[in-house]
Amino acid sequence: MITRGTVVKLDRSLPLVELQDGERVRCEHATDLVKHGSERAVIGDEVEVSIPDAHDVCVMDRILPRRTQLTRRDPQERTAGQVMAANFDTVFIVQPMNRLNLRRLERELVLAFETDADVAVLLTKSDLVNAEERADAVAEVSALVGADVPVLAISKACAEDIEAVRAMIPDDMTAVLMGQSGAGKSTLINQLTGQDVRKTSEVREVDGKGRHTTVSREIISVPGGGRIVDMPGVRGMGLWDAEQGIAAAFADIEQLAEQCRFRDCAHGHEPGCAVTNAIEAGSLSQQRLDSYQSLREELERTQARYRQRSWR
Repeated sequence: MITRGTVVKLDRSLPLVELQDGERVRCEHATDLVKHGSERAVIGDEVEVSIPDAHDVCVMDRILPRRTQLTRRDPQERTAGQVMAANFDTVFIVQPMNRLNLRRLERELVLAFETDADVAVLLTKSDLVNAEERADAVAEVSALVGADVPVLAISKACAEDIEAVRAMIPDDMTAVLMGQSGAGKSTLINQLTGQDVRKTSEVREVDGKGRHTTVSREIISVPGGGRIVDMPGVRGMGLWDAEQGIAAAFADIEQLAEQCRFRDCAHGHEPGCAVTNAIEAGSLSQQRLDSYQSLREELERTQARYRQRSWR
């Protein structure tokens, strides 16, 4: 018998698949899929599953086309992409307000925009800063992400903050959480579900880092809402096929570049450069341009390595 299902958990065991009738089964990849398939199943994948007679586990025969996917450069392989999650509707970028990292946020925005899903930024641990710092952080992040990306400040002590997040995950939608260890992802999920479904750990005061408490990828149902994907904290955020994401994350620079006198303007000392003119006028920061150029150079290096490998 062949049926369809969704990969709802990836841990140290075989992938856990929820079948159309609600039953959950462990599945191994079919031999043909392992030999000839370029992808392995990731959290959120829709798959075709066969249940053979006299078999301890089910068999995953086919991974269906993905409507969205979150992809980074594979940290183990500089010329390949690694899909981390699939078939979601919203990406929640989670950053702790007391350890806000705008340079990382820019990189996270590129990866999130590349998915074509909706994007929102959740600033957790807002109870650890004062009111002025909270307002400044929200304003700074809002200016960075643009008017189309919601920015929510969240305190674990404020029920209204949690309900605002719940409202962004309707019952027919799936959201994925992206952020470093210690950002507060597991705490947020526990508050959304009203249960301790995800382990949490303290963040070290010395360097602000936490252990990878979450070691599995799992889709969790949110009471009164849809579903949310929790993933282990991601350190490496290398770009992979991120042209669209960079254009969206740095739309202001891309729009300015179209006004430059020369089509190949490097935004350095060229005459008639609209980008450097904006920096001189104070409407664009040099730091933001530096980030944009650094990410573009990284993407170009990655693409060059991939082309070299393909030619061999």
